Amino acid sequence: MNPAHRRLLVIIALLASAALAWLPQLDALATERVDAGLKRALITFATARSLNAVISTLQETTLSFQPLGVGLTIAPGQALDPVNDLIEQFSTLMLGASVSFGVQKVLISVGGNAWVSGALTLAALVLSWAMWRRLALPRAAGMVLAGLLILRFAVPLTILGSDLAFRQLLADDYRASQQGIANTAGELGRQAASAAQAGAPANESTLDRLKRAATLPDLRAYAERMQQAADKAVSDLVRLIVSFLMQTLVFPLLLMWLMLRLARLAIAQR
Repeated sequence: MNPAHRRLLVIIALLASAALAWLPQLDALATERVDAGLKRALITFATARSLNAVISTLQETTLSFQPLGVGLTIAPGQALDPVNDLIEQFSTLMLGASVSFGVQKVLISVGGNAWVSGALTLAALVLSWAMWRRLALPRAAGMVLAGLLILRFAVPLTILGSDLAFRQLLADDYRASQQGIANTAGELGRQAASAAQAGAPANESTLDRLKRAATLPDLRAYAERMQQAADKAVSDLVRLIVSFLMQTLVFPLLLMWLMLRLARLAIAQR
């Protein structure tokens, strides 16, 4: 491409960016995706806290059995101790993710401010006029324009890019893990209720004790179910942690680095 054609394309791109800076649709779409991410974070946080409540109840519950007059006490919730610790850390992460989404909304408002759009339009017009007239401008002019472009477009484009990557790469895994946490909470709640009913009443007759002894839960199988629930919950929580870290940290940083790299290359080519 000869220099004249390249200069014309750059001018067109500058004028187009100046026009796009005044359109609210980009900011509205980015805000919508941020709200969707914040809603996901809050729903996941609530589900994890419900699981935490069930586990806390199990950890505080001891089940006493007296088959044939022989005392037996178990604490089934102890196998879920690692899950409870992980949920506490997970809660901190979800708070950070929620704050991140809130900060993104503020940055969208800052970048969409009329003063930023006006400054970008003025800089784009001045630089386009100078390029059309083939006038030499200081290097700082290109850096100012690049900074204004990043301020105006980097945040919404980063949000949209991160959300797209999440929906294409992580959405199915997120939904499966979220449903897994909800299922685990429900299953543990049912197990706790079932086990609590196995305790012997104080005034139970000898015949009732014999019947209860015949129908006591298999304690080994019960403990195995608890351990399986703990392993499943840990797996789901770790996958949820990965999903939110990728969307709120890794993808945005990667896209921001890419845009800064492109801006530097554009300035170097002037």
